[in-house]
Amino acid sequence: MQIDIISDVVCPWCFIGKRNLEKALVQYAARHPDASVPKVTWHPFQLNPQLPVEGMSRNDYTASKFGGVERAREVYSRVARAGTGAGIDFRFDKIQVQPNTVDAHQLVLLADAFNAQDGVVESLFAGFFLEGRDLSQRQTLLELAERGGLPRAEGERCLDAQQLREQVEEQDNHARSLGVEGVPFFIFDQKLAASGAQPPEILADAMEQAASQAPAEADA
Repeated sequence: MQIDIISDVVCPWCFIGKRNLEKALVQYAARHPDASVPKVTWHPFQLNPQLPVEGMSRNDYTASKFGGVERAREVYSRVARAGTGAGIDFRFDKIQVQPNTVDAHQLVLLADAFNAQDGVVESLFAGFFLEGRDLSQRQTLLELAERGGLPRAEGERCLDAQQLREQVEEQDNHARSLGVEGVPFFIFDQKLAASGAQPPEILADAMEQAASQAPAEADA
């Protein structure tokens, strides 16, 4: 089974969605012990493509996005509660910069060639949401990507040449052309889709339904 996830590394619901999918995969494996492990592929979506390369102040960003600091606190308090339920201790207080994520997405795409996407995505999520790392900084990105399993030299070449920038933009535009407006967005075997940080049980059921559908039904 192929599972495609459209996401952004600065989306807290995507981090929660990752945790929920991990639990769903365990549930699916328990139901189908002889089935092969699904292939999970991460695809880019920029929540804030308009941000400058250097990013912007997190306080200014949240105040602008939510119409004020108090409203932002209310929103992130709700996200933090959802994170606790998923086993994530969000530290929004540590985040000082809201970054542009094009470079981060380039590294995630490159990581697929090294079978390291899961590790790199996890490292970027943890770096941003748990450690407050500045993802607009090249050295920070390279360090987090290397921690996730991407060879540093490959990451440096990727950012120097920016050979994957067009691919990031193309995949982002393609997702929007399909009607994706929010992330995470899960696609199971190109048959079924689920939007948002759905509970593990919902994701496991979607996997079950996708596995039971014949290819002809998916094309119908």
